[in-house]
Amino acid sequence: MTTYLFDGSFEGLLTAVFEYYERKPGSIQLVSENDHQPSLMDDTFEVVSDEAKAKRVWTGLKKKLSADWQQRFYKAFLSEEATTFQHLFDFACYIFDQPPGAEQNFGHPAVVAISKMDRSVNRERHRMKAFIRFEETTDGIFYAAVEPDFNVLPLIASFFKNRYADQRWIIYDLKRKYGLYYDLQQVTEIQLQYLPEVKSKSNLPEAILQDKEQLYALLWKDYFKSTNIPARKNMKLHLQHVPKRYWKYLTEKR
Repeated sequence: MTTYLFDGSFEGLLTAVFEYYERKPGSIQLVSENDHQPSLMDDTFEVVSDEAKAKRVWTGLKKKLSADWQQRFYKAFLSEEATTFQHLFDFACYIFDQPPGAEQNFGHPAVVAISKMDRSVNRERHRMKAFIRFEETTDGIFYAAVEPDFNVLPLIASFFKNRYADQRWIIYDLKRKYGLYYDLQQVTEIQLQYLPEVKSKSNLPEAILQDKEQLYALLWKDYFKSTNIPARKNMKLHLQHVPKRYWKYLTEKR
């Protein structure tokens, strides 16, 4: 079996599909560079991302897939899961080799796998929208650090742009080392070159926070405590709605 090695990008994955049909090597295993473990026995082909080739593949998929399935395909890619990359490759080939409507065949393992991963990524997207808490810095920028299981920042950008249209904000993914910055006009992707105090925790150090942030945090904690009724406490249900891994984002849980 030939190993197709790609750079982990969406463009690279689509290019791999193009190269497969161009070369017709038989069965292949698609592996990202980050997950690859070299072996002397490897029969490896290095996929070089090519915008034109990727565009041709994506255009072909759009002709055979509904808008909903195009979104599922992309959201599954954002999972960054090694097994999902292979499922996406298998799915694309399956769609190209079959008549229209093949994506409705839930007997195919790639169709099932992508549907499941789409739900998982959607769930993470909704939780990020619900649990992100901003803190205002001394220069008037509202900052929130996150470490989502999947790369969901591209899926929440428009939501926060519309919801907080009147303030500058940054949502930074500490795990993937990039973020989104809204400057009151547009959202752009950024990378923070030097901010060691922030990388180690989800909330900012007091030295660069607006003075009123500490008061807001205290008031919010008091409100949360006053509305919590001990007699009605159901920890099992609470954890279903707010899993522990998200507590670090919540002011009331700090």
